[in-house]
Amino acid sequence: MALRILLADDHTVVRQGLRKVLEERPEWKVIAEAGDGREAVRQAEQLKPDIAILDVAMPLLNGVEATRQIVKHVPGVRVLVLSMHADEAYVTQILQAGAAGYLLKDSADVDLLQAVTAISEGKSFFSPAIARLMLDDYVKQRSGEPGVVDRYESLSDREREVFQLIAEGKTNKDIAAILFISPSTVETHRARIMEKLDVHSAAEIVLYAVRRGVIR
Repeated sequence: MALRILLADDHTVVRQGLRKVLEERPEWKVIAEAGDGREAVRQAEQLKPDIAILDVAMPLLNGVEATRQIVKHVPGVRVLVLSMHADEAYVTQILQAGAAGYLLKDSADVDLLQAVTAISEGKSFFSPAIARLMLDDYVKQRSGEPGVVDRYESLSDREREVFQLIAEGKTNKDIAAILFISPSTVETHRARIMEKLDVHSAAEIVLYAVRRGVIR
């Protein structure tokens, strides 16, 4: 039986390159592509692929939140996230969202086939640099070093969606149309987001989002 793969990245050239590598395996088939996180979720819910490969930084809905929604609504899908960042915060977010693997883009040409094979077999996969990072973090935790409280994790799923759209420069009206909610509800979410993150302007939200890697 063919392994059915969903591929999501906002760069067409990247998707084409990944598709070419993946389809070197005759038993693997890329059944759909998406250029943003919201489309990736829709495709996953509709087509129910075996594997979803998601870029972490996508418009409308980033790879972390797309992963969270896919894992929640289509539990049979195994998610592999692609990222440019070998950073503890990113890895933690991805694992908490339910991804089965984290692959650095600069090693994708070497490790992609191995990563997809591993997660299709029910295993996890991490780029070597990420595996070392996780080990270092584990050692720190065992040594009792204090962790940092992450305000972003206090946001609800809907607040994270609104947060990204605000950071992308969308107006309340735009966000309301995208999420099928009223502008007044968007304003309520905006106020709660700013309170929870202790930010006081749209510019601060953008800066926070860039630091978190939610947007580029």
